[in-house]
Amino acid sequence: MPQVMTGDDIERALRRMSHEILETHRGAENVVIVGIHNRGVVLARLLGGIIQDFEGCRVPVGELDIGLYRDDRATRSDIPTRRTEIPVDISGAHVIVVDDVLYTGRTIRAALDALTDLGRAKTTELLVLIDRGHRELPIRADYVGKNLPTSHDEVVRVKLAESDGQDGVYVERTVAA
Repeated sequence: MPQVMTGDDIERALRRMSHEILETHRGAENVVIVGIHNRGVVLARLLGGIIQDFEGCRVPVGELDIGLYRDDRATRSDIPTRRTEIPVDISGAHVIVVDDVLYTGRTIRAALDALTDLGRAKTTELLVLIDRGHRELPIRADYVGKNLPTSHDEVVRVKLAESDGQDGVYVERTVAA
């Protein structure tokens, strides 16, 4: 499976995107980072730590379960439910939604629906480690670690030490049917 990003590449991308967030919002005040389960949560925590190192202040980091908001719930019985835990009220905040891979946009649509149930953010932005294209919905990321054009018969695998024991991004071709 070809590796397209190493752990160092991931760290550099997260640092760059952290700076972009701080520049956009002129600091970290009123910024809330919300990761989508699973790897989005890990990336959100890493971003929060990087911003804390830069700014010397703690940024609230939360985790979001989108299972109940997926548009394929009727056809899938294997959708796990996880916890949604956001340590502050998002009403009036600048919310940064974090996910590992942006593909069709359906996961992000579900995340936006879930966030709406939690409050009305002042702004909602999207940060993804990988944007692989092939959108089915009009959704784009505000912060992108790496644009990675792929074909439909490829799968992008993000591995993070906290959840997978190693850091890296890999592309593998699926078996044609």
